[in-house]
Amino acid sequence: MKSNKFKFMLAATLAVSATFAATGARAQEFINVLTGGTSGVYYPLGVALSEIYGENIEGSRTQVQATKASVENLNLLQAGRGEIGFSLGDSVQMAWEGDTEAGFPGKLDKLRGIAGIYPNYIQIVASQESGVKTLADLKGKSLSVGAPKSGTEINARAIFEAAGMSYEDLGKTEYLPFAESVELIKNRQLDATLQSAGLGVASIRDLATSLPITVVAVPAAEVEKIGAPYLPVVIPAGTYDGQTEDVETAAVGNFLITHDGVPEETVYQMTKLLFENLDRLAASHAAAKGIDPKKALDGMPVPLHPGAERYYKEAGLMQ
Repeated sequence: MKSNKFKFMLAATLAVSATFAATGARAQEFINVLTGGTSGVYYPLGVALSEIYGENIEGSRTQVQATKASVENLNLLQAGRGEIGFSLGDSVQMAWEGDTEAGFPGKLDKLRGIAGIYPNYIQIVASQESGVKTLADLKGKSLSVGAPKSGTEINARAIFEAAGMSYEDLGKTEYLPFAESVELIKNRQLDATLQSAGLGVASIRDLATSLPITVVAVPAAEVEKIGAPYLPVVIPAGTYDGQTEDVETAAVGNFLITHDGVPEETVYQMTKLLFENLDRLAASHAAAKGIDPKKALDGMPVPLHPGAERYYKEAGLMQ
């Protein structure tokens, strides 16, 4: 009798322990969202995603990490120091190829795709008083090209090469985040900034309300020299204060990327919740209006994560 009672108590204790362990394991699930600088587009979208995931993925604990964006995010994902990150498509492609000049130590073979989201527009903006109106006018002037070996800076190199120019043509090259670049222009210490971001990026809106600006065109002919994943697009008139005409430039797709160590169920939920909350994302930044689930797999530079693949098949977006 005592033996049976002991066995029952032991079984009950083990069951409670197992339940607690399982609950504890779920509670420890951590989702670190890798974004970019706080004045860019990645950051507000990352904050919104973090809130959505924290509210809807059972047992998860979320965090938003401000970074130098694309290249840093991909290196952090490869190292398992983030669960989801934003990146420009050309940076993802270079990471998968192991392009050391772009800032990768070798092939980042753990990267897996979640979704293509909205396009980044290459936006070159100068103060009117600098006299810069064209790419050629940048010769001898000072320009900030983004943080060193960031996705923005990779874009800058591509644009300059297509235009038959290099940083050596500039009077001074600064490698600064968006907000710092804008502050220098306001203080007359910098002529222009190149920013790769969604339309209506906060830093350029701030600059345009502070002093007269010129949005510098990147002609379609130059963009076509670069080729995929760059596409010729237009920054619509009125995107920024004082911008009275459409301006030609280049666009590169943005992607949400994870790594092969994140559980399938977690990535399935992250993908599903992304597309179920597009209105909420658009409320955090207008760039999210460009997210289209039907285009989410277009040009994906790395293999899809099984969790994302499961969502697309379930949604009828892939076979």
